Amino acid sequence: MRKIGLIGGLSWYSTRTYYEHIQRGIQARAGLTASAPLLIESLDASSLMRLSSAQDWERAAATLSDSAKRLEDGGATAILIGANSMHKVYDQVADAVSVPMLHIAECVADAMVAQEMQHAALIGTRNVMLDTFYRQKLIARDIELLPPNLARVETLDRIIYEELMFGKATRQSERELRSIITVLQQEGAKAVVLGCTELEMIVDVDANVLPIFDCTRIHADAAVDWILGAD
Repeated sequence: MRKIGLIGGLSWYSTRTYYEHIQRGIQARAGLTASAPLLIESLDASSLMRLSSAQDWERAAATLSDSAKRLEDGGATAILIGANSMHKVYDQVADAVSVPMLHIAECVADAMVAQEMQHAALIGTRNVMLDTFYRQKLIARDIELLPPNLARVETLDRIIYEELMFGKATRQSERELRSIITVLQQEGAKAVVLGCTELEMIVDVDANVLPIFDCTRIHADAAVDWILGAD
């Protein structure tokens, strides 16, 4: 099995989910005694939340690039960033290392194309929903996305940063997410992309009014493929 590296800590709840998904995936495919050769570089999320200025993002790019280099030096043969929003600096981080990096939105796009899903809604943090760095990866694969609704953007951003990043979710927020997904269905979405690695805390991935493409599971599955040489 090939060793893979995960840039995590963004939040650590998400990193824990990645670890579990990857290890369960390896166990399911390589046997009950198998476990993934995995390096985790856990960063301090407090310095990387709700970035806004160009200087903030330059600092984030430098922080993640240094992390990726350490993972490569530690023997990682590929690297993934365990956060959707940090893929805004994916290109800079990828340029800092010589090993491949698995882009979360590209993995999601692959999964959607495989299921012939062409109309969806993307939900996540403000920068994931409004910036182009994530949306364009899906649009480039002929996946049509509903335009973001600014009121919903603010609601989702608040829930993610004020609750999910701290490992909690109120019943009110669960109701709000159910309502949002129902409205998205009414607006024509045929599926929902969870563009935040913590959203599976609050969205029932396996039983919903719409098919749910859970970025964390999909990204972790791609990591399992890499580890087992099935890329």
